[in-house]
Amino acid sequence: MCLGIPGQVLEVHEDAGLRMATVDFGGVRREVCLSCTPDADVGTYVIVHVGFAITEVNEAEARRTFDVLRAMADAVEGELGEPLP
Repeated sequence: MCLGIPGQVLEVHEDAGLRMATVDFGGVRREVCLSCTPDADVGTYVIVHVGFAITEVNEAEARRTFDVLRAMADAVEGELGEPLP
């Protein structure tokens, strides 16, 4: 199973000839390759898998996906009785 995480592009730049971005995942920022999403720009929401933005999504879809992921984490935390690392 593959899991893609939604995030918002904050900054676009080049690194070693690759189009890269700083992407915000609900407060966590990571460097992401934009080679699969050449039209992504600052403000765009993307789904990221293993460091690559694999598709663009609208803000509403990104928020829905992020809410589902949070709910999953909360459910696991409830089962374990302690926060996830």
